[in-house]
Amino acid sequence: MIIFYNIVKRNTLGGLFLLNKPAFYFSLITAKTAYTLLRATKLSSGTSIIGRIVLKLCPDFLRECNKYIGTKINVTGTNGKTTTSGLISHLIKESGHSIINNAMGANMLTGVVNALSVSLNPFKNTDFSVIESDEAYLAKIYEKLDANYLVVTNLFRDQLDRYGELATTKKLIQDGINKKPDLTLLLNADDPLVASFEGEKTIFYGVENVYYSDESLKSKSHTEEAFNCPCGKALKYEKKFFAQQGHYYCDCGYKRPEPKYKADVTLYKDCSILKINGVNYEIPLVGLFNAYNALAAIALALELDIKDIENNLKTFKVAFGRSEVKYLNGKRTLIQLIKNPIGANEVLKTVDKDSNLLIIINDNYADGRDVSWLWDAEFEGVNDNKHEIVVSGIRAHDMALRLKYAGVEKIKIIPDIKQAVEYVGKNAENNITILPTYTALLKINKLKELHTQCY
Repeated sequence: MIIFYNIVKRNTLGGLFLLNKPAFYFSLITAKTAYTLLRATKLSSGTSIIGRIVLKLCPDFLRECNKYIGTKINVTGTNGKTTTSGLISHLIKESGHSIINNAMGANMLTGVVNALSVSLNPFKNTDFSVIESDEAYLAKIYEKLDANYLVVTNLFRDQLDRYGELATTKKLIQDGINKKPDLTLLLNADDPLVASFEGEKTIFYGVENVYYSDESLKSKSHTEEAFNCPCGKALKYEKKFFAQQGHYYCDCGYKRPEPKYKADVTLYKDCSILKINGVNYEIPLVGLFNAYNALAAIALALELDIKDIENNLKTFKVAFGRSEVKYLNGKRTLIQLIKNPIGANEVLKTVDKDSNLLIIINDNYADGRDVSWLWDAEFEGVNDNKHEIVVSGIRAHDMALRLKYAGVEKIKIIPDIKQAVEYVGKNAENNITILPTYTALLKINKLKELHTQCY
């Protein structure tokens, strides 16, 4: 069969002309065909394999995408990338704009190419792209993909085997920023590392005050991050919310930058309310960490003049594993991704002590091979759970040992993830909480035992 690669493309004047770019268009056709087949056969979720194929067919694929997308937004940082990019995408889409987003959270180079290749329409421009980007791959992505906005959420110690210490992670992101001099940065003012990124245009967002509707939601973490001022002295804090995030200053005059978008946050058991410029924004997400994610998304939406933000926030559906609710044997099951000590601590604060808890720890490449972070996370917070805690995954025994030292008395080890989920579903008396690492989350997302509706 002879394949003709001449494809009709609409130019900016509305006319038509033939454009001969065989590799790019053939890669698009291949990606869309492969994606359809993968979905039909359920052989793979297709979050990165298609990207690898596309890059083999067209190494310059990202550069070719630029002309088909209007405003290009990236989201990076240690925690909250998927939720923040999901919120931004939801607000943009609900306001009537077309959008491409790597919603499944595959944020390395192949995952980004995957999302663009299966969604891009070469005959019609897309208004926005919202691309979650792994910190280590941002510079590679920016070598070819143009960008208008970069949102940076936070910088915590994470996967030290991949990134090393925070100075290395910060440098990786700054290298990406340096490739795009016209980039507008939207930075978390409360994180001293994030606030110190350098760019031609910076916009800051931050939390002013935090209120708790119930004292049970208020708990202090003992895991802190200490940072020095550029002058060399340790930073001081007027207010500290968690980890290194808060209102910091130094006697030399260095201090937290004044945010353009600042919020008073009230935390409830099943939602949060952010008051920004006199307007209350309710989000169906729990925890202060999610309030920061929402603040970043709202700040960007306001900057872009997106309409009806308040109403559209209420209809947001979380990405899989990020405060996601499913049902197991008819029992409400909350799934919360954990992957580093700071993030885990914030999630552990939200765990219902009456629920049946399943913790699944893997150490595959995407999780991080080093699981020493388990000893930095404050699992002492669940030592008074009413039911036995089930542990599973490749490092189930490591997790069991950590819980033993945390004072947990009733621990059951079931290394096989499917068997562990089945056991909890069968024996749970009421609600269930599952805390998985990333590849464990991918595994349980495929299990037929978990449903999105209660049957």
